[in-house]
Amino acid sequence: MSRIALVDDDRNILTSVAMTLEAEGFEVETFNDGQSALDAFNKRLPDMAVLDIKMPRMDGMDLLQRLRQKTSMPIIFLTSKDDEIDEVLGLRMGADDYVKKPFSQRLLVERIRALLRRQEVIAADDAGDVEDSKVMVRGELSMDPLRHAVVWKGRDVSLTVTEFLLLQALATRPGFVKSRDQLMDVAYDDQVYVDDRTIDSHIKRLRKKMRSVDDEFSAIETLYGIGYRYNEE
Repeated sequence: MSRIALVDDDRNILTSVAMTLEAEGFEVETFNDGQSALDAFNKRLPDMAVLDIKMPRMDGMDLLQRLRQKTSMPIIFLTSKDDEIDEVLGLRMGADDYVKKPFSQRLLVERIRALLRRQEVIAADDAGDVEDSKVMVRGELSMDPLRHAVVWKGRDVSLTVTEFLLLQALATRPGFVKSRDQLMDVAYDDQVYVDDRTIDSHIKRLRKKMRSVDDEFSAIETLYGIGYRYNEE
């Protein structure tokens, strides 16, 4: 049973979403501000977190940033209906997905299930394809799907589930272009729609993390209007 943490200062949302998720078989923890959630997470991390943006004591962006310093667990953030700035900023800071308020609870459940399935694929060993479980080496890049581990030029790089899947998709066939639609298929469930901006934000975040260990990292090339390509160095 997966444990989902809901963090939102709207008690009505906490109550209704928690009831829905529990009916779907999830174990649910609720928090009405970012600080209380962080205190609990420091003792025991959930399998996934759903964070509101605007909260007292510690907002969702601050909580997201602190969590990304210690974990790559899937994170969905909730954003107001018309605030595109929150969406882009949240993705660049390391969120895996976002859902706009007001939202369909069924949509949120599907997004949660999609992220958990993707995490299971990365973590799978005996149940997975033996070939897919092998460590992939592309020049200075090494990726171990079983351990969700990425090494670039001998240095560890911590990636989220989404970032790992995107890098894996690009690096599997160096020199070949992956369109944004193809990357969407890799990173997201068929029942989940995301736009081009979401993929672009994840790629920018991915590049930033790679450059944090190597200022000259340039293996991911943008082909404007087409997609992205991994060039083996």
